[in-house]
Amino acid sequence: MTKYIDQGKKDTRSGYGAGMTELGRTNPNVVSLCADLIGSLKIDTFIEENPERFFQVGIAEANMMGIAAGLTIGGKIPFASTFANFATGRVYDQIRQSIAYSGKNVKICASHAGLTLGEDGATHQILEDIGLMKMLPGMTVINPCDFNQTKAATIAIADHDGPVYLRFGRPKVANFTPVDQKFEIGKALMLQEGTDVTILATGHLVWQALLAAENLENQGISTEVINIHTIKPLDDEAILASVKKTGCVVTAEEHNHLGGLGESVARVLATHHPAPQEFVAVQDSFGESGTPYQLMEKYGLNNKAIEAAVLRVLKRK
Repeated sequence: MTKYIDQGKKDTRSGYGAGMTELGRTNPNVVSLCADLIGSLKIDTFIEENPERFFQVGIAEANMMGIAAGLTIGGKIPFASTFANFATGRVYDQIRQSIAYSGKNVKICASHAGLTLGEDGATHQILEDIGLMKMLPGMTVINPCDFNQTKAATIAIADHDGPVYLRFGRPKVANFTPVDQKFEIGKALMLQEGTDVTILATGHLVWQALLAAENLENQGISTEVINIHTIKPLDDEAILASVKKTGCVVTAEEHNHLGGLGESVARVLATHHPAPQEFVAVQDSFGESGTPYQLMEKYGLNNKAIEAAVLRVLKRK
C-alpha cells in the first residue's frame, strides 16, 4: 500500500507561480519574461511585487528567447515562460543558438505540456519537447510531478548555473510530495521499494505509478516506484541499482515513446545492464481534443496502462 496521500488536487503551473513568487522575494537577480500568458503561467503575484523585473514580450516567443539570453550577460537570471509547444518547437533555433550553444543561464519554463493540455487539441499538445530539449548539449531537463515539487524545482533552478528546461502542466492533479522538500537536480527519488519490478515515472505519471503499485501489491507483485523528475542529467546510478535488483522495468511518461524518458533509460540499460523494458507513453502519434482524463485513458497514460505494462514485462524476465 502506498504511503502517499493526495493533499488536495492542484495544477503544477500554480506550483511554478508559487516558486516565482518566492524567488521574487529572495533573489533580486531573477527576472520574468512572458509571451502574453500571464494568467496561464500564474505569475501575477511576481509581477505585482516586482513590476520592474517583468518583461511582457507578447506573442513573439523567438524574441523572448533572445532577450532572455541577453539579460544573462548583465547577471540577471531570466525565467522565460510560455506554453510548452511555443517554448520549444516554435523557437528551437533561438534556443539552440542563443541559449544552449552560448551556454546562457536561461530558465525556459513551459506550461500546458503533453496531452493533459486537453481541449486545445493536437496543435498545442506537444509530445516531443523532452526529446528536443534533452538533445541540446548542456541543457538540463526537469519534469516535476505535482504542485509542491514544481514549486521546489522552480526555486532550485535559480541556483543552477546553465540553461534549464522546466516542464509542467495545466490540469489539477494529485499533490502528494512534501511541502518542505529539497529539490536536487539529477537525483531520482525512491517512492516505494520493491523486488519484482521497477516503475520509473515522470511528471503526471508518477501518481499514476503509485496507484498502479498499490493495485499490483494486492496481486502479490512487489513494485519499486522511482520518481525521475530530472530527465537530464539522468540518475543512472539509481536506475541501475533498482533494475539490477528487480530484473525488469516499466517507464511511464506523458510524452512520445520516441525521444523521452523511456529511450534515455533504454540507453542506460543497453550500455550497462540489459533488462526487459516496457514503455508507457504515446505511441508515435499526435493528440486530439478532449478532457485530460479522456485523453489519458484513450492514449494509455494511466494506472491501468502501467499495471498492464508491468504484467507484460514480468513475463519477459
